[in-house]
Amino acid sequence: MRLTIAASILLVLIAPSHSFKYTSAPSLSPSTLLKYPSQHTAYRTAYTSLHVSATPVEEKDAPATESVTIPPPISQHHLQSKEDVDKLSFRDLQKECKSRELPANGSTAVLRKRLQEAVGLEFQNPSVNISEELESALNGDEEGEEAEEKVAEAKVSREFQTLCNEVHQRAAAGHWKTATRRLKKLKKLSFNEYTAAAETDDAAVPSTIPEDVYLAVLRSCLADRSSGARASQPARKVLEEMVEAGYVVPADLGRSAVINCLGNGPGGTHDECGGIDVALAMISALERQTGRNEEDDGMLTQVIASYEAVVIALGKDGDVEECVEMLGMMVIDKGMTPLLGTFAQVAQSVSKCNKDGTKGELVLQVLSYAKMAGYELDSIAHAEAGRTLLACGVIVAEGMDNLALGLRLLTAARKSEDPSSTDKCDTLVCSSSSAAQRASTLIHKRSIDRAIADDNWKLAVKILELMAPRSLTPSPGLLKKVIAVCAKSEKSRKATAILLDWVSLFEKGETADRPPLSVFNTVVNACEICGEEELTLQVLDTMKKTHEVDGNTITFNIALKRLAKLKNKMGCEGIIIGMLQAGIEPTVVSYTTAIGACAQDKDFVMSTQWLERMRSRCVSPNVFTYNTALASCLDGTLEGSKAGSEIAVQMMEEVGK
Repeated sequence: MRLTIAASILLVLIAPSHSFKYTSAPSLSPSTLLKYPSQHTAYRTAYTSLHVSATPVEEKDAPATESVTIPPPISQHHLQSKEDVDKLSFRDLQKECKSRELPANGSTAVLRKRLQEAVGLEFQNPSVNISEELESALNGDEEGEEAEEKVAEAKVSREFQTLCNEVHQRAAAGHWKTATRRLKKLKKLSFNEYTAAAETDDAAVPSTIPEDVYLAVLRSCLADRSSGARASQPARKVLEEMVEAGYVVPADLGRSAVINCLGNGPGGTHDECGGIDVALAMISALERQTGRNEEDDGMLTQVIASYEAVVIALGKDGDVEECVEMLGMMVIDKGMTPLLGTFAQVAQSVSKCNKDGTKGELVLQVLSYAKMAGYELDSIAHAEAGRTLLACGVIVAEGMDNLALGLRLLTAARKSEDPSSTDKCDTLVCSSSSAAQRASTLIHKRSIDRAIADDNWKLAVKILELMAPRSLTPSPGLLKKVIAVCAKSEKSRKATAILLDWVSLFEKGETADRPPLSVFNTVVNACEICGEEELTLQVLDTMKKTHEVDGNTITFNIALKRLAKLKNKMGCEGIIIGMLQAGIEPTVVSYTTAIGACAQDKDFVMSTQWLERMRSRCVSPNVFTYNTALASCLDGTLEGSKAGSEIAVQMMEEVGK
């Protein structure tokens, strides 16, 4: 009471001749509060009763001052009050700080305080000049107040210990809400402030709240997956306060805190609780803890695992750009090595969002980051996550029409070996999903088409031979193209091998289409050109077995062509008789080819007979037929000349018609 009256009298005596204005009293330091509780009470009573305003009342004759308007900084949010700052998420706080060229590191409370000070929303204590008389009054006679101080100190100590016990009891019972409320009361009774933590992240001031109290509250919040993420915000605050107080967060608790606050809802939330921003705030605190203990592998491991959880949550939320950006930050900026499964899940998320084909480059960035992190593409396919990553790359390569990249990724998978499977890893990559199988098939098909367009039969055959081991079935049209390019290049053996493989696939039921007769004819013709008689017979036998016929007109004409080269006149006659028996009418080409065999042997008698047989079957000889028959008459004999004259007369009669 004496101090109150003394302080009031001193304030009245030293007050200038300005009007009085009510202003809240500035806070004393916690040390002063503890040391002089009674003096502090008197000081606040006197100060709030009569305080001289630092700003005098504006007088009428006061000169007008020119106001200067300062343009607001570029920002995405219009911040007018502390409530506006408090509503910002962790990522929004970082963005706002960056837009004002402020440091974007630190806890949520640090970022909010930093931003409030930048926009002029931070409460500033008015400057007060306290006279020596007032100071002496506040620091008055300690002897008279010694008993009162001891009682107050004992009361605070008992209340503090009681609250600590209540926190342990509530946390052990799983009542995380009550435990966090008791923790707030403890902070009010705390003997230290966190002002140093607001200035720099590396100079956190230890709190007098015991470490076991923080850990008890944190464990209760993390129980049952943070109570369905509802306890994520309290857990985040406890984490930040522990780090600022210099306590060590156990690795398992830090990792669980981040993972438990992430869900499958919008923004990584679970029932609108937790989310990516809360997880990032936790990671920021854990990183500062790791910076103080760089040799602690457990802390570094929990930070990496926490980042991985956030990256995966960003991908599930559809924010694939930020997801890939954070993954690159982990690998490039922080030198971390995420699990291979993290790269695979990010690539899968990007592939799902790449329906319009505009995000294919992001998957290629993920592949690059995986390589930067130390993973070799030629050896990751032995793990399922590696095969998933390569499959996503194949799908994107097909969408970008980057055939070389797609084949390169499948080749990398082929070089790996999975001891737990009998199949090759490239086969497992192609069959990992329907999208991967489709993309792999299209990549092989387009590559073969380009090789055929360049007349590169070797490349076309090589790519085709890779399809079967990879469980990819080529289409009949693709097989026809490869056989045709081989036949065109007079590669009868390759053409025959591809045809026989096609027949084998048809017999096994792996393809619904059997090779048409035209393909058999192409191969038979290639064998005839290359002089492969044994292959010709093999192809003809396979054709008869597959189609249950001896062939069509083209097939027989090819056989006639081969026999005509050998001057086998009787063989040609047998082929034509076989055509008639099979119900296949010989064409003018068939008869001309048979006459060509006679011309090779200069047998004009047989040529004349073939002309008569043609007319009897209502097949009119053409110019090539007559010229071939005339060539058979050039044996140098009178009979040959006479037969040639008769054939010439017939030809002129045909022309006259």
